[in-house]
Amino acid sequence: MRQPIVSIIVTTRNNTATLDACLASIATQTYEACELIVVDNNSTDNTKAIARRYTTHVYNKGPERSAQRNYAVQKSNGHYVLIIDSDMELGADVVSACVQKVEAGTGVRALIIPEESFGKGFWAQCKRLERSFYVGVDTIEAARFFDKELYQQVGGYDETLTGGEDWDLTRRIRLHTQIGRIHEFIRHNEGRPHFMRTVRKMYYYGQHAAEYFSKNPTNSALTDQSGPLARYKLFFSKPYRLFKNPAIGVGMLVLKTSEYASGALGYARARSTHSQFSRKGA
Repeated sequence: MRQPIVSIIVTTRNNTATLDACLASIATQTYEACELIVVDNNSTDNTKAIARRYTTHVYNKGPERSAQRNYAVQKSNGHYVLIIDSDMELGADVVSACVQKVEAGTGVRALIIPEESFGKGFWAQCKRLERSFYVGVDTIEAARFFDKELYQQVGGYDETLTGGEDWDLTRRIRLHTQIGRIHEFIRHNEGRPHFMRTVRKMYYYGQHAAEYFSKNPTNSALTDQSGPLARYKLFFSKPYRLFKNPAIGVGMLVLKTSEYASGALGYARARSTHSQFSRKGA
């Protein structure tokens, strides 16, 4: 029987450091009926040249990854789509496991693929520890493998969101189907994280958080199922893992707390600016 085509979509922007390993992991999938689509966002480095070593389906689209992903799905020929970032690497059996799961006749049309982090340096070890707590937690992990027809039915990623778009799409997908999961992993290459750069990134996302919460209402961002209190509760529910290496455990808590503080500051700053503009326009 003919295998259904899986379109594997990779979005990029100036990703020469990780892109080759990402695409090589796709090229070595044990599942044969794969279509690779790379959508770049105006890279100024060698990103597009690397992508063209692996596929002729290389496009350019912006301004953010949600628009890139939706564009790629429009260009795809697959019955299913798997959407990853260019700093991720697929285990060899990921696609095979996904197809087997959705073709099993259980009605599942979207899948979560667990992730594990790797990288260089102390903060990469902290990131690896943090992500290990999320495996199997449906309120934090998001779907990446979709029946293409369902993806299009719900409208794909919301292009007005900058941050939280994965959770937003997963929530809308849940209204139409049960979301399953596989046990093969995506490996997330953290590179060599820099503390302040990581914290500043959360400030940027915090500035755009209001759009996410307006479409995904919650009584409190602090007590949301995927919010800070839920995550700290998760961390401390497994003290042996958290403090197996005390320095890394404490480092992870410091980094996560700093990220949340930075995100909250960005959110408050954006809300204040919005209020000022609203008063001037009144």
